[in-house]
Amino acid sequence: MTILITGASSGIGAACARKFAEEGHSLVLLARRQERLQALKKFLNVPVHLICQDVADAAMLSRELSNLPERFQGIDVLINCAGVTLGDSAPHLSDLDQWQRMVDTNISGLIACTRLVLPGMVQRNRGLIINIGSTAGSYPRPGNAIYCASKAFSKQFSLALRADLAGSAIRVTSIEPGTVKDTELALGRLEGDVEALRRQQMPYDYLLPRDVAETAWWISRLPGRVNINRIDMMATCQTFSHLRNNKTLCSSPLPTGQDLSDLEMMFA
Repeated sequence: MTILITGASSGIGAACARKFAEEGHSLVLLARRQERLQALKKFLNVPVHLICQDVADAAMLSRELSNLPERFQGIDVLINCAGVTLGDSAPHLSDLDQWQRMVDTNISGLIACTRLVLPGMVQRNRGLIINIGSTAGSYPRPGNAIYCASKAFSKQFSLALRADLAGSAIRVTSIEPGTVKDTELALGRLEGDVEALRRQQMPYDYLLPRDVAETAWWISRLPGRVNINRIDMMATCQTFSHLRNNKTLCSSPLPTGQDLSDLEMMFA
């Protein structure tokens, strides 16, 4: 299969790239940072095509996807991972530019990439679209109004695609994780402060990027007759009662290894 992953330079996107590469699939990896993509590519022993591009730039994205090398044409699986959350304040104190950037990436980028890939899937009458949403789209939290709204859009967009594609063999899934450790996403709310993020997450055994990647891989392996509409997943220590964490049940140090080194390298 050929897998297109947006937001592939870090976090869940990079974990998905590693997982699908382990299984021998060709990858088209899209992200803004060339150096991060190149570093990831060195560890992947499969054919990889890199697109250094902001997913919100629909015109440039269209040109790139229209001119894929022959061996990467015919996307079988699209994993929309690109996303951003910025700021952590009351709506009347929030930065409008930050709101717009979240809309551009989390909504406009999602629909642009999907719209560009979908016609080929329809023509071949096969394909799988996995949108990485968030529990924030169902259980909103203070300080993240636009992020929550954008993830609610992602969820409903996924369900609407399923309805519109009825009768075809194209599958659509919305994976909606709670807090995921060792990703760049949460740093957008903390102005890039890695130490603050460590202190905030250290007591909890949250999900890891590879947990979400394993979920995406499982979905891709299901028989074509099976469509997983939504997966709402959280760490055992997190619940939807004010997204409360339980230190007693799940207290463990921040894990080390590939995911943490990725995070440190980004903000070294």
